Amino acid sequence: MGGQCSKLGPCCLNSSHKTAVLEAPDVENEENNDLTDVPAFHEYTLEQLKFATSGFAVENIVSEHGEKAPNVVYKGKLENQKRIAVKRFTRMAWPDARQFLEEARSVGQLRSQRLANLLGCCCEGDERLLVAEFMPNDTLAKHLFHWETQPMKWAMRLRVVLYLAQALEYCTNKGRTLYHDLNAYRVLFDEECNARLSSFGLMKNSRDGKSYSTNLAFTPPEYLRTGRITPESVIYSFGTLLLDLLSGKHIPPSHALDLIRDRNLQTLTDSCLDGQFSDSDGTELVRLASRCLQYEARERPNAKSLVAALTPLQKDIEVPSHVLMGMPHSGSMSPLSPLGEACSRRDLTAMHEILEKLGYKDDEGVANELSFQMWTDQMQETLVLKKKGDACFRQRDFREAIECYTQFIEVGMVSPTVFARRSLCYLMSEMPKEALEDAMQAQVISPVWHVASYLQSAALSSLGMDNESQIALKEGSNLEAKRSSPPLQK
Repeated sequence: MGGQCSKLGPCCLNSSHKTAVLEAPDVENEENNDLTDVPAFHEYTLEQLKFATSGFAVENIVSEHGEKAPNVVYKGKLENQKRIAVKRFTRMAWPDARQFLEEARSVGQLRSQRLANLLGCCCEGDERLLVAEFMPNDTLAKHLFHWETQPMKWAMRLRVVLYLAQALEYCTNKGRTLYHDLNAYRVLFDEECNARLSSFGLMKNSRDGKSYSTNLAFTPPEYLRTGRITPESVIYSFGTLLLDLLSGKHIPPSHALDLIRDRNLQTLTDSCLDGQFSDSDGTELVRLASRCLQYEARERPNAKSLVAALTPLQKDIEVPSHVLMGMPHSGSMSPLSPLGEACSRRDLTAMHEILEKLGYKDDEGVANELSFQMWTDQMQETLVLKKKGDACFRQRDFREAIECYTQFIEVGMVSPTVFARRSLCYLMSEMPKEALEDAMQAQVISPVWHVASYLQSAALSSLGMDNESQIALKEGSNLEAKRSSPPLQK
């Protein structure tokens, strides 16, 4: 700990030392009360979730959203612009549909600002899907092990473990004492960069996997003996997370305990934390990790005592999480481009000029498909329709353009630009509902296309849905900024 390790007391350096389990005062945590602004649990249709995820597009796969293969998590957006995470299980992972629904409904009753709350599910045929709040700022694993701009500060690490302890305490108080495979990939960061625990891990184990990963070095000893997860097993996993945050690495508990016993804590501690914390704080965190990792399950603390132990350790409590993380505030928006500005003002004339200049350069793959099929008479006729629609669009004959583009689409041709142009034609013709449908269809075809989000913003504004319009405008701005920014170098 930055040269301060030698002062740590022997009580925390002996992992076999038997300590009594702390019992925290029975004080309600006001910050962890149930939320009221999260929608009630809802059962979605498969068609709704297909549309929300652009047909489960590869571009929408979230590689680090608390889940690993074979299950896949997709990001998506509902018609009301709410962003969601959709976990799609392998076929027949839950063969009993009733069991899946009952379990999802039970977890779906939980509502806490410390959870990425479960919003709904889908159970059709062999399909089993869960829908949760989308957390846009990656996982703890990403920020701790694969950071790109700056390592996580000590104050933020302490805040993360407190919030996780509060999440576990909340779940325990609601009768959900078990959590499956608690690890750094299950910890997500919301728009404010506050840590949240994925609700997916609260679902009882299904046929598609075990409660813990195949890495036995991180598995609670009692699970290895019995194959059963207990509330104490969750605390053991919490202890491994404490080690992750202390070391900045995924160190096997047995190795970490050896380092603690040998008082070799400088090797255990992340060098990036040098000088960021006191001897007493380091001592307390190491002692807490050691107690969570006790071999005998009954000697580990409970969630309430974890909260009691971690609360007085908090630093810089007045500093927002996004500042500690060095990330933009959720309310911030990338500077608007000319198209974004035009959409924010609903300046349809300016939008028309920009889309006309933009042409079809964003139709990746579509142009090749068209040229390959041009040899057929039918395709030649279809291309004539498109060209005629483009001419009408250029000449501002929007009604005729709608007719031509509609015939082109009805043949089965796929072009996000055609949908975008027809969307603007509908806006020009005072048909905002149809404009919104086309803009959303353009995004289904091209999920990360900023133009589709901008058009959705303009259509939503025309429909009087100002809040939703601002969300879509921000999304378009951020997508455009990502598109033009070079990748970060570590």
